[in-house]
Amino acid sequence: MQDGSLRAYPLSAEGVAVGALKDYWYLNVHDNDNGQIQGICLSHDNGCLITYGGDGNIFTFDLLSEEELPKDLEVKIPPPRSGLEKEKGTEDIRDPDAYTIEEYKQKKEYERKMKEAEEKKNKKREELSALRQDFVSLLQKNQKLPKHMQLHREEFEMDHKVFEELDRQRLQRIQLVQKELAWENERQLIGLQKLQTQFRDSLEFTLTVHAIQSNHQISTYSLLTVSEKYTQDKKHEDSKWEVLKEKRTALKEREQAEEEIPRKTGPVHREVRKSTTRYIESRREKIRRLVEKYDALKAKIMKRRAEWHELYKSKPRDNHKNAKDAEEIKEARENIGCYRLKTATNYTLTEDDHISTEKKMMQLGVLEDLTHEMKVNMNNEIVSLRDLKVSTIDEIKSIVKEVKSIQASLDVSEHLPIPLIPQLHPDEVPEKIVEYNSDVLLKFKEEQEAKAKLKEPLEGCPSSRAFRHVFLQTPPVEESHASTVVTEEKNAFGMEKAEPTEMELEILKREKIKKLYLQETLIKKINTLVINFDAELLLLRHKKLKMDVQMKSAALRCLTCCEELLILKKLEVHEDHLEEQICALINEQEDIQSKLKSYLAQIEDRKCEIVMLQEREKALYASFEASLGEDNEFADFLTDILKKEVEYVEKKVGREADEKNENEEDDEKPDSKTDEENCGSEDVVLGDSVCPEACSEDLFLNTIQLRQQRIGIEKALAEEKKIAADLRKEYDALAIKAKVIETSLDTTNRELEAFQWEKLHRLNELDVVVPLRLHQVQCLVDGEMPRDFSQTLVFTNQSLQYLRKRIVDQRNEKRMQRETHKKAKEQYKELLQDKKEMEKEIKRLEERCNDLMMEKFGRLVDFEAVQVHSVNIPMEQMKVRIMEKEYEHFVELKEWEERIVVLQHQLTELTRENTSKLHQLNRFCHEKHQLETELESLMTGQGAELEGSRSADIKETARLESRLVNITCEVAFLREQIN
Repeated sequence: MQDGSLRAYPLSAEGVAVGALKDYWYLNVHDNDNGQIQGICLSHDNGCLITYGGDGNIFTFDLLSEEELPKDLEVKIPPPRSGLEKEKGTEDIRDPDAYTIEEYKQKKEYERKMKEAEEKKNKKREELSALRQDFVSLLQKNQKLPKHMQLHREEFEMDHKVFEELDRQRLQRIQLVQKELAWENERQLIGLQKLQTQFRDSLEFTLTVHAIQSNHQISTYSLLTVSEKYTQDKKHEDSKWEVLKEKRTALKEREQAEEEIPRKTGPVHREVRKSTTRYIESRREKIRRLVEKYDALKAKIMKRRAEWHELYKSKPRDNHKNAKDAEEIKEARENIGCYRLKTATNYTLTEDDHISTEKKMMQLGVLEDLTHEMKVNMNNEIVSLRDLKVSTIDEIKSIVKEVKSIQASLDVSEHLPIPLIPQLHPDEVPEKIVEYNSDVLLKFKEEQEAKAKLKEPLEGCPSSRAFRHVFLQTPPVEESHASTVVTEEKNAFGMEKAEPTEMELEILKREKIKKLYLQETLIKKINTLVINFDAELLLLRHKKLKMDVQMKSAALRCLTCCEELLILKKLEVHEDHLEEQICALINEQEDIQSKLKSYLAQIEDRKCEIVMLQEREKALYASFEASLGEDNEFADFLTDILKKEVEYVEKKVGREADEKNENEEDDEKPDSKTDEENCGSEDVVLGDSVCPEACSEDLFLNTIQLRQQRIGIEKALAEEKKIAADLRKEYDALAIKAKVIETSLDTTNRELEAFQWEKLHRLNELDVVVPLRLHQVQCLVDGEMPRDFSQTLVFTNQSLQYLRKRIVDQRNEKRMQRETHKKAKEQYKELLQDKKEMEKEIKRLEERCNDLMMEKFGRLVDFEAVQVHSVNIPMEQMKVRIMEKEYEHFVELKEWEERIVVLQHQLTELTRENTSKLHQLNRFCHEKHQLETELESLMTGQGAELEGSRSADIKETARLESRLVNITCEVAFLREQIN
């Protein structure tokens, strides 16, 4: 563009981008097959040509503009070369792997540098190989020399620090490589840990411990992981049966509970104490003591009545029987002589005995946990036995070493046979199978390479450090020479040694006896260790055999539980359906019960309203009869007016003035109609719209008003009765629905009980394996075992002994019960005699009490009523309240009087302030008037003189005018304050 910026355009199908601004720039871009972009940019205005290519080269060419071109310049176009049509066109390079010129140059340069570097390496290698050959020839020459003339290995090292520096540099490179591979090392380590966790940690090896002197062995259990579906939190699990049981119990409690809700009295507000007289306080204290005395007396009477009520309530009837005793007798009669089984037809199934899928899965989980725990404990004991064997072997090794050291100083004929050191079998340490080290990994690598049969030639020669390692392997000359010298000295010393004395022989003899004893003791110790270990293994093996029997029984029990679980799974759908029905019915029953309670409360409220309206109607008639008085000649006429049925007009309060007027007009129309009707019907009896002459007008108007009230009360009473009837209908309908739901709930419960019995019957059909020994079979027929065991029963010896013992206990208990019954009969006779005597005594005391009351009071008196009503407490309380109110009114009146005095003082102060302001206003008016007169005199009398000094007068006039304005404003302000 003209500003020198470049604009890129999208490529067309041919790889050419067309410029949008043709007058300035053109961008022709070609995208070759190898991904290189080439293009030309041309500007007519600037006379500049820019070319660029994929190799990164950009070339700029300046072109002549129109002003710089000579005017007489003629462009000569050369003719085309002859034979151009016959020549073949140059083919484009379409190979995607073809190099560009720049890439070809760069590759040639790289190859040249690599060739020079390789030549330098070859030269260095030739020099190193020559030095190595010289060094090897020197070593060979050194070996050919005599030993005393040979050079030591260290003398060939010219500088010891060179190898130290090489070690340091190698260590630095190793650390650098470790840092570079730290992330990869950590990633591989985490992957290894994951693999170990997934495959090795979950793997439990089967361990076998072998005896040392016998072929006995013991193996661990192969444990499986506990199934997740059984590992549930058993403490916080809420099964379906528990929820259903809770709902049932709540429903029963709700039905048995009392419907009356105790109304709690509201909180007693503390009265604000005020300053009262001592008399009021004393009266209040006296009333409080009376109330306390009355409450205590009343509580005492009520307590005595409650005691009598409880006593009479606990008194049994003549035909009374103890429910507990009757239930025990019934249960004893039903169960006596009968040991019921689950397969019996009269077996009762309680709610706690209901079997569900959750309970059975919990049983399976508990059984699996117990078996797993027992196996884990046994495996731990076996592992401990293996550890004991390892420690025993280590101890035997140490003892054998000690025995060998003792036998080294003894004669061969005195050597006792040393027991063999026991070895660990491969199956005793199975965990070593998954252990690895560098040797194992290198061996594995060699095996893999041998299998692959890939042998690559080693490039280059070993480093000088490798040669140093080879050099150090040869033993030094000085050490071998020193060893030969030492042996020669020892031989010479042995030759020169003298014969031992008698004391030395005695000492040697004692030491020999001691060593023989130690040898024998240590060998015995080895045998004891072996025997003890074998004994431990046999004991544990015996324990494991017993446990194997238990595990087999547990496995059989687990199979039985699984079969029961399959049966329960099949029956679970129908059981869930019944439980859902029961829950839905219970919820619906609860809703209906709540609705019934609400309807019952509404009916009670309506009854109260009806009673109140009836009382109002009675009060209205009573007030009408009271207003008539006695001997009223218009009583029948007014009674007919009161009982006459007319249209009831309700009093309405309008929201606006227009609505009031409309209501008044509407009310006047029916009145006028009724008046006309009443006037038309005035044939024999006077109309109810006109008051008779001799009748009181107030009485007539009162009767009309009472009639309107009566009609309103009757209308409200009819509405309340109608509402009460509707509520009663809805209540009856809901009660019928509640009975239907209760019936269906009972039916569903019976169906569920029958289903539970059917489920128990299905479970009883399963066969359970009971392992028995021959001596446990006591069901013999003619001294032989029967062929059919279908009528036999598996019973424990302990339970059988308990039943036999229970027979003897029942006989003794029967004898004791007979004695107790005999004593109870005698006691019953004595109590009947005592009852008759007490009744006679009570009757005698009642007659004496009545006689004493008649002698003293002349009639029978209720002493409880006399005690309760001795003082009229409500009247005393009302007197105290009157005194308190009078005192409060007196205090309030005194406060108002003090407030009036304060307001009067404030009014006096305001009056004085207004008077002073009025005086100030009057003074300002006089000053204004004087100023106006002075101004007029100055304007008229001295007109000629003021012409010379006009400027001074203008200023004075302005000053006076401003002062006048200020005074006017002040006057207005004062008037406003006065007003």
